[in-house]
Amino acid sequence: MTETAPDRENTLVMTLDHGTVVIRLRPDLAPGHVARMKELAREGFYDGVVFHRVIEGFMAQTGDPTGTGRGGSGQKLKAEFTKAPFERGVIGAARTNDPNSADSQFFICFAPARFLDGQYTVWGEVVEGMDAVDKLARGEPPRKPDQIKSLKVQADIEG
Repeated sequence: MTETAPDRENTLVMTLDHGTVVIRLRPDLAPGHVARMKELAREGFYDGVVFHRVIEGFMAQTGDPTGTGRGGSGQKLKAEFTKAPFERGVIGAARTNDPNSADSQFFICFAPARFLDGQYTVWGEVVEGMDAVDKLARGEPPRKPDQIKSLKVQADIEG
């Protein structure tokens, strides 16, 4: 494998109504979160899950199968905080006030959100398709929320 070859095992492909989003996972920053995200993606956990909280100029949040913002997969993850900055396209693990409460919910930043730095786990970043994320319906929750059609590990996709 050359240095420029994509790491298909650490790449997620998320299909939305507005297009395809390619996510580079960051096991160097959050190995526990990355392992769990791949496990959930392989189970089809995210397929059909809506973006229940989409705030203009801030972020889009998803990963709750109930669509309320209160649900998850039932497995809490230990915080993996780093100095990695929350910039446009960076993906973080959503959590409650308890630093070790992240589960399946995550958010994608529309713009830099440096006030989150060091307080939320960064586990990935959008490397293609941010234009599709930009088209998500806004609201808390949106009146007609967009959903993840599918989220798969690239290594598991044919071709």
